Amino acid sequence: MPTKRSVGTLGDKDLSGKKVLLRADLNVPLDDGQRIADDNRIRASVPTIKFLMGKDARVVLASHLGRPKGVTPKYSLKPLVPRLSELLGVDVVMANDCIGEEVEKLAAALPDGGVLLLENVRFYKEEEKNDPEFAKKLASVADLYVNDAFGTAHRAHASTEGVTKYLRPAVAGFLMQKELDYLIGAVANPKKPFAAIVGGSKVSTKIGVIESLLAKVDILILGGGMIYTFYKAQGHAVGKSLVEEDKLELANLLIEKAKSKGVSLLLPTDIVVADNFAADAESKV
Repeated sequence: MPTKRSVGTLGDKDLSGKKVLLRADLNVPLDDGQRIADDNRIRASVPTIKFLMGKDARVVLASHLGRPKGVTPKYSLKPLVPRLSELLGVDVVMANDCIGEEVEKLAAALPDGGVLLLENVRFYKEEEKNDPEFAKKLASVADLYVNDAFGTAHRAHASTEGVTKYLRPAVAGFLMQKELDYLIGAVANPKKPFAAIVGGSKVSTKIGVIESLLAKVDILILGGGMIYTFYKAQGHAVGKSLVEEDKLELANLLIEKAKSKGVSLLLPTDIVVADNFAADAESKV
């Protein structure tokens, strides 16, 4: 069951000479010398970029890197330019920003088959807030949108969701399509026994996922901060750990629902306890 619309369904007429805003996941680790420690995510984005280049599209590449608080040089995407250029066989142009007049001029000057890399979209707090005006500015330099950033697809940010209100068509890239097709196939026709692992800090944001999976899985393994809500619901002491007090009853209902469906719902048995949330905290298992 393939995704409904992917970049592979677009032809020369759709892409030739068009500016394409491509959201990739270039969030690669950099060492202390700002050198790429692992280029897997860059290489994973290459098939979609090369496809667009081959159709004479003008590729405007957007990504985040890390969790910067405002403009932070160590989270700049500039160190990625040499490796991207090498993998793509073209000189990738680097912008000093992701929106604004300079970006507009660079995008307008791109040749067919050219690639422009925008600076880290998370240098603006509006990115993670999915600010409509910021999304509109991001979208203004392109004619259509391709999302190939599967790793951030669960986040409704300006560069992943907001821009789709201003650009059409908005389609999946090859990596996104591959991951979605795999997930759809795994859930629709799973091998038995079927186990799923769900993590996250809050039960409230995972209710739909958990309830949907309870109808399909044999084993459901929960992790992340939300486990403490389940622990407290069962009467266990959780100290100062994150708990959604208003979701304790829901946690018990989900536990009972799992039992009624014959699903083995598993919580971690080993927990790391620390005196504070820091790298140098005193901790024990």
